[in-house]
Amino acid sequence: MPAPHGSLRLSLLYAVVFTEIGIAMPFMPVWLATLGLDAGVIGLLLALPIATRIAATAPLMALIDRGLGARRLIVGGSLGIAATYAAMVPAAGLGWPVLAGLIVLNAVAAAPMVPAIDYLTLAAARRDPQVSYSRIRMGGSIAFLAANLAGGAMLAALGGRLAVPLLLTGLALLASLVAGLDRAALAPPRKAEAGPSPPLPRRLWLCIAAAGAIQSSHAAIYGFGSISWTAHGIGPTAVGTLWATGVLSEIVLFALAPRLPASWRAPVPLLLLGGGAAVARAVGLFLVGDRLETLLPLQILHGLTFGATQLGAMAAVSALSPEGARGRAQGTLSAVNASIAVGATLASGLIYREAGAFVFLAMAPLAACGIALALAARR
Repeated sequence: MPAPHGSLRLSLLYAVVFTEIGIAMPFMPVWLATLGLDAGVIGLLLALPIATRIAATAPLMALIDRGLGARRLIVGGSLGIAATYAAMVPAAGLGWPVLAGLIVLNAVAAAPMVPAIDYLTLAAARRDPQVSYSRIRMGGSIAFLAANLAGGAMLAALGGRLAVPLLLTGLALLASLVAGLDRAALAPPRKAEAGPSPPLPRRLWLCIAAAGAIQSSHAAIYGFGSISWTAHGIGPTAVGTLWATGVLSEIVLFALAPRLPASWRAPVPLLLLGGGAAVARAVGLFLVGDRLETLLPLQILHGLTFGATQLGAMAAVSALSPEGARGRAQGTLSAVNASIAVGATLASGLIYREAGAFVFLAMAPLAACGIALALAARR
């Protein structure tokens, strides 16, 4: 049975990593803009980590199945992230191709971070029924929300072009410290059995594909939600409140999930719940997504569209992955999510340019596809 401090340490690890993500996601583009780079170059530099994650996550996570150890992967990845963020400061003066190379290396180091923590958390939950994945994972959501709300103030206080990469360097070093505190967990893992890794079962592939489709239906709101709301006269403070509402609803679901009946916490019911909410949210954003009073309840649905889908995917990986392939299954889930999200994001840009708010409705078929795949997994 894992000690209580083990769950606390995992929650703290989520918190540190998601604080880093919560700073990097909104503020790295701003930092790149301060370098005077062309908008096209910035777009390329922002796309590189997504493409890298697609290629790198599954092979890196498969190293766990070969005996590397998830915490060793986290410590190594954190140190790699810290080194590349720190190197971006002098590299910024050497031209954007050098910066692009560092961004790719940074993305390789970061690719297994969240999947590896998920791997450790699911393993703890399998060992001890009292351990709840959702409540440990909630630490990451709370930290992400705090980073979104306080990140601007922190960076303003630090000031200058150094603030973003150096703050991210410090957070990555902190993550390596937290991951490395548990010496027992860093001991050499049990040697993996010889022979090929077992294949992932068809039902797991269907659940992974369903989760990827549903999560990718967020592409329109992630990319163009704030732009659309601002165009309808909703002010920046209200836009921030809308995003905070979505994350808060996610936190509430993670907190309450262990109290749900066991049959509701199975992979397919959670995926169906997330997919149904995603369809309703997409339709609602198209029909009434221009008023604050209707946007608030639609943002509350984020707790289901993201949260229930995330829990369903984790339940599927935990219950359906064969021994000897759990790391690869976790990495495959992340790679599939990223792959579908890239296509959905590119399509969203084209649709928004030509048809405006119709882009939100265009996400409904993607979520519906996730529902169909989840139903196929149940059969």
